[in-house]
Amino acid sequence: MTDPAVDEEEVRHVAALARLGLAEGEAEEFAGQFAEILEYFEALDEVPDAEAEPELTNVLRPDEVREGLSQEEALANAPETEEGRFKGPRVS
Repeated sequence: MTDPAVDEEEVRHVAALARLGLAEGEAEEFAGQFAEILEYFEALDEVPDAEAEPELTNVLRPDEVREGLSQEEALANAPETEEGRFKGPRVS
């Protein structure tokens, strides 16, 4: 018989790191569930790679450099400004 992928001691160690308490019998139950999850990941390794999607291209319009907003225009609708900048709530 082979060793299980995850044993109860590993489950208890992970639970301790996560500061989780385990009830009687939960370590054994979770060890089995973790082993099943790892089997699913192993099955995913067997899935062949799909072809890569083609590069995205902008089909709507070419990018054009345009004049941006002035500082006054950018701040015109701001509820509060301070020294030429947006003013937001204080973060403590």
